[in-house]
Parts: sequence; C-alpha cells; structure tokens
Amino acid sequence: MVGAASPAQQSASPDLSLSTKAFQPGAIIPKQFACDGLDASPDLDWLNAPQRTRSFVLIVEDPDAPGGTWVHWVVYDLPAGTHHLREGVPKRSNIQVGGRQGDNDFDEIGYNGPCPPPGRPHRYFFRLYALDTLLSLKGRVTKAAVEQAMKGHVLAQGELMGRYNRNDKR
Repeated sequence: MVGAASPAQQSASPDLSLSTKAFQPGAIIPKQFACDGLDASPDLDWLNAPQRTRSFVLIVEDPDAPGGTWVHWVVYDLPAGTHHLREGVPKRSNIQVGGRQGDNDFDEIGYNGPCPPPGRPHRYFFRLYALDTLLSLKGRVTKAAVEQAMKGHVLAQGELMGRYNRNDKR
C-alpha cells in the first residue's frame, strides 16, 4: 500500500533533515548509485536529531517495485553522534562509524541500489529514524525485525526521495 505509514512511522515527527550531495530531493539518482553503475551507496548527511537520541535507523526502499515494496538498505544502531554516512559503505555487517547493516530484499547485507525493470521511473525513499534506544539485534536482520524492534522508540524521522529509471543514462 503506497503512501501508508509503517507502524514505526506513525509516532514519528518529521524533525530530521536528511540530504545527500548525490542528487536533489525528487531528482534522478545518478547511475553510479544504481545496479547499472557502481552500485555504491550515496553519501548521506542529517541534522536536527532530538537530544534524547541514542541511535539511528536508515531504511531505503522502492514502493513502485512490481511485486510490492522492495528493500534496498537496512542500517540500524548508528551511534547518536553520527550525522554522516560516506559514499560507498562496504557491504558487511559492521559499519566503520558504528552501527550494523541488515539484509535487503536482494538477500544481501548492505546497500543495493536502484534496479527497476525498464519503463517508468521508480521512487526510492531514504528514511532515517532517531530512536531513544539501541536495538542490539543479533544475526541476519531484516527490515521487518528492525521495524518491530523500533516500535515505540521513534523520536523523529527524516526522509529523502530520489527517482531512477533504467532507460535514463545519467
């Protein structure tokens, strides 16, 4: 269901400012961040986290995928003092700045960029959540497990959306 808030989002306020140097909000995501290019994660910066923030969660998904929403990246337990992820975060569980990466719908750990079938552009939502706790999840973690664990702990949310079309050569 496109446009519906997930349980984690329902209590969140849109306080966080999430941005990237890679593309403007609503604009085309460059090819280097997609499966047609380097498939590198874009740099991300955020501001205005509430003082009680203990960790951040980042979820990137495509609600326009043919079979329903497709998860491209799950990051959790980013330390409260973190306000940046550099471009090209390595595809392994532990992140150098702290935090962990979970499984995406490609059944891989880390970021896998836009890879829609040819046709109309798909939207890719980067959603950042400020939490009042660490999730401390173990093993291979999915978006569903992260959303379940963060219920009742979301202090604020920020969102950035980009588009990608396999026919676009940027």
